[in-house]
Amino acid sequence: MDNAEPVTADLGTILVVEDDPRLQKVLRRIFSEERYTVVVAGDGQTALENFRTHRPLAVVLDLILPRISGRELCQRFKTQSSETPVIVLSAVAEVADKVLLLEIGADDYVTKPFSPRELLARVQAAIRRQRKLVTSVVYRFGNCDVDFNSMGVRCKGQPVILTAHEFKLLKFFTENVDRVLSREVLLNQVWGLHSYPTTRTVDNQILKLRQKLEPDPASPRHFLTLHGAGYKFVP
Repeated sequence: MDNAEPVTADLGTILVVEDDPRLQKVLRRIFSEERYTVVVAGDGQTALENFRTHRPLAVVLDLILPRISGRELCQRFKTQSSETPVIVLSAVAEVADKVLLLEIGADDYVTKPFSPRELLARVQAAIRRQRKLVTSVVYRFGNCDVDFNSMGVRCKGQPVILTAHEFKLLKFFTENVDRVLSREVLLNQVWGLHSYPTTRTVDNQILKLRQKLEPDPASPRHFLTLHGAGYKFVP
């Protein structure tokens, strides 16, 4: 069930998906005090309805929910609006779950118990990163044309489908042409993670970009590996 009326504010809407009434109140207060409108959903089905109705700036999402799981919700949110940041809030802290969430499109992960200030900072950082992605300019490299506004890519005139995180990674590369980027920098700036136990997620995402955008993925021209240092994008 939806929890009370949204608090009137003027910075935009944050959708909070959490079934614990005590945490609902805490999360509502954190964001409403910063002048966001807060809409709270206590189950997955209500969350989907509120997502479509309110078109939130960002979603704060618990994993364990009635009716629809947080993992499935994350995928559905990203299918409906890949640009909307989803910040997962959960007591589940296993590495495998964090990797899974990144792969299904979550933008960040905060573990309970959490610092209200840290959570607020993570959500606001995710919103800022998304706003940086918005541009009407078509970026061209090799045989590819990229429109970051419509999230459309064509290579050799054929459409190419990228996931939300692949788009974010590609955008960051285009903003840092010829700069050597370590895996840690990419995790911090693209995924918003300031500490992480493995960098394999970055390697996997770059492999996918090569497979989709390079003329010959086995001999990349654009997404180059600098052994011991990281990666470099060359248009």
